[in-house]
Amino acid sequence: MAVLKKEGKKEIPAISTASLPDVVFMLLFFFMTITTMRDQEVLVQTKLPSATEVQKLEKKSLVSYIYIGQPTKAMQAKFGTSPRIQLNDSYRSTRDILEFVAAERDKLSENERAQMTICLKADENTRMGIITDVKQELRRANALKISYAASKTLGY
Repeated sequence: MAVLKKEGKKEIPAISTASLPDVVFMLLFFFMTITTMRDQEVLVQTKLPSATEVQKLEKKSLVSYIYIGQPTKAMQAKFGTSPRIQLNDSYRSTRDILEFVAAERDKLSENERAQMTICLKADENTRMGIITDVKQELRRANALKISYAASKTLGY
């Protein structure tokens, strides 16, 4: 029997990279369209209380958030561990809520101002006293539509 020997070494052909930029731009476009930017940096720790009857807010552009809870680990050295109120991107007191509501109303158009909702995102371990103080200031500011953020649980 004859042994056949192949003459010359065959190389593996190079992979075509002509379509690689198309794939990269397609992925870039995909992530640009699905990504949402965060409006504010949350400076307090909030573990939302659980609830069985939860409804989604319909128009989130009409919602302004007030965060209540302990400062984050990075901020505890400066501000301590007592519960704080966060309005926009900074810690504030209950006296600043009037200005906050007025500024948030000014951002909306005239016909949407009546539909503005204030959402309280309070930690489940926050004492009711600070939440009551916030609610009293919201009444003074005539912000009567209030919602409470909660995580949904199965109610058995």
